Amino acid sequence: MPTSLSEEFQIINYQFSIAMNIKPLGDRVLIESLSDEEKAKQSKGGILIPDTADKEKPQEGKVLAVGEGRRLENGSLTPLSVKAGDKVLFSKYGPTEIKIDDKEYLIAKEEDILAIIL
Repeated sequence: MPTSLSEEFQIINYQFSIAMNIKPLGDRVLIESLSDEEKAKQSKGGILIPDTADKEKPQEGKVLAVGEGRRLENGSLTPLSVKAGDKVLFSKYGPTEIKIDDKEYLIAKEEDILAIIL
């Protein structure tokens, strides 16, 4: 968590530079995951059980960049419903994980995004 305005600016500037270096194609979206690390609990027998074993929850993230939109069969372009800066909920297994400078990001299709958090 940033402790000063300068640190917050550096984080925003870094996110902006990542978004400037990666341009998702079509209806894809670059997301930075905001979800907490998955915690695992241990059974009496020593087996690790992830929290997700009980039920799958959608993941939360921040949109860093978006593609130009979805191309329809007639050739027209439909813009995406999300934009850079939106906080979103997305399905856990839909996006593709990528790693840039030792930080993990996700590239998801718009259909993997479940909701925009207002």
